[in-house]
Amino acid sequence: MTFDKKTKIALAATLLLGLLLGALLFGGSAKEEQKTSEETVTKDQIWTCSMHPQIRKNEPGACPICGMDLIPLETSDNSDIDPDAISMSESAMIIAGVSTYKVGNSDGIKEITLNGKVEVNEKGVYSQSSHIPGRIEKILVTFTGEYVKKGQVVAYVYSPELATAQQELIEAYSIRDLQPQLFEAVKQKLRNWKVSETTIKNVLSSGKAQDKFPITADVSGYVVKKNVELGDYVQRGQTLYDVADLSTVWVLFEIYESDIPWIKKGDQVNYTIASFPGESFSGTISFIDPFINPSTRIATARVEVRNSNLKLKPEMFVSGTISSRVATNKSSLSVPKSAVMWTGKRSIVYVKNESEKGVSFKLRQVTLGPLLGNDYLIEEGLEAGEEVVANGTFNIDAAAQLAGKPSMMNLEGGKASTAHNHGGNQAAVSDKKPTALETAKTTISSDAKTSLQPLYEDYFELKDELTKDNFSGAQKTIAKFENSLSKINMNLFKGDAHKIWMKYHTELKKNTLHAAHIKDIKEMRKSFIPISNVMIAMTKSFSPLKESSYIQFCPMANSDKGANWLSKENKVANPYFGASMLKCGEVKAEIIK
Repeated sequence: MTFDKKTKIALAATLLLGLLLGALLFGGSAKEEQKTSEETVTKDQIWTCSMHPQIRKNEPGACPICGMDLIPLETSDNSDIDPDAISMSESAMIIAGVSTYKVGNSDGIKEITLNGKVEVNEKGVYSQSSHIPGRIEKILVTFTGEYVKKGQVVAYVYSPELATAQQELIEAYSIRDLQPQLFEAVKQKLRNWKVSETTIKNVLSSGKAQDKFPITADVSGYVVKKNVELGDYVQRGQTLYDVADLSTVWVLFEIYESDIPWIKKGDQVNYTIASFPGESFSGTISFIDPFINPSTRIATARVEVRNSNLKLKPEMFVSGTISSRVATNKSSLSVPKSAVMWTGKRSIVYVKNESEKGVSFKLRQVTLGPLLGNDYLIEEGLEAGEEVVANGTFNIDAAAQLAGKPSMMNLEGGKASTAHNHGGNQAAVSDKKPTALETAKTTISSDAKTSLQPLYEDYFELKDELTKDNFSGAQKTIAKFENSLSKINMNLFKGDAHKIWMKYHTELKKNTLHAAHIKDIKEMRKSFIPISNVMIAMTKSFSPLKESSYIQFCPMANSDKGANWLSKENKVANPYFGASMLKCGEVKAEIIK
């Protein structure tokens, strides 16, 4: 087929027009599809702050708290993660020191550790008394611990009364035929003084009264206490010494008030004695003290031990254990003590949940049973096979508080207070009414006091840096302060002290959370006010310092409202104004160590 030149030009134009139309139609559709896809990805992506995970935004930008660039979450599909749970990556769990424990059944055996010592058997203690009044002319028992045998002469006594009675005996003997009853009465009088028949016969045969009379031991045993010395005057019935039979001894164990319900008469005690390493002993409780010592709050449990070879010495230290089965109608599930957090009557654990989207932890209230060694029985709240956080519980709870999830201090959840005004980029101390802090004197253990020392060292260093107007030094120190706070083990605080410490910790955590991002020393000094208030309250309540400290006050700080701080020195050095008003202020009170 032959085409002329005009026809060829028309075909080429038609083809070119078709290509242009196709590009416009299909190319625009592809671009539109790509644009729609990108918009969908952007719309679904959630952005957060690496330092403040409670921040959630649908677009990139800056953190309203610290100003850092927001980063995208690894996934935006959280549809199957409980909104009340706190999610953690595997690396975050490692950093936080989180480990878990699978809940299982317990054998219900409570191991109770007891301390005690060997004591003299009180049933074998005897007080040797003088049956003759007079002066001790000779004493044959000379030291504590000496063995005395029954019938042995222990002392000689000169007695004017006995000398007179002997003269009466001699005179009555001379008229015994006329007054036999008088003679018998005088002899009985001497017998009452434990004068032997042999001695009476000797007096009668010689016709002379004896000057000294022996006192013999009534029982055998070891002298545990001497009461008289040579030349002392004694009355009839007065104790010369105490003697003990050590063929049996008592092992007395101390029982704390909280352990009394688990120990009963007839329980077997396995114990060791420090003087005999490698040896073990056992015995049965024969008696439990019905009274509690009001000073030590302990009772005693007694084990009677045969000691024929005198191996056990009074005052030897003893350590024992009793295994007591806990009677409970509930399931005997148990978890490690470290897994449980409590405040007042509320006890909680964090339960681990795993899904395709990752690992999360959710708070759950539990009802505790007895403490079995290092494990608590769980009466309600958990099922066998569930996993709970055994270590790192406090770190997870702190993250839950920051993220506004249910936590130990707030079961309902809610955003954590940051003590800052996030309406602008500049941080400002909250003007809300400050939390009431407990300052009543509360006893804590020496371990708890030791754990607080790094926190106080950092606080006093921070105060000194502010005094020197050293902002960079203050930034580094408050970071150290926050780190020291995170390392304090809350389980060292028991009873009421635990509840009080949690309030202190919450306030300190709240007021140091963003201090590392403060831009100038003025705002750092504002943050120092609530921190100082907590440190002062804690010092009054716990008395953790080895030396006295001083509460100092500047009336011009805090916009002329006044502010306190704690110092180791009695001399004022103002951290709120530094060199410009270094000596402004006064010492308000001394906290005695």
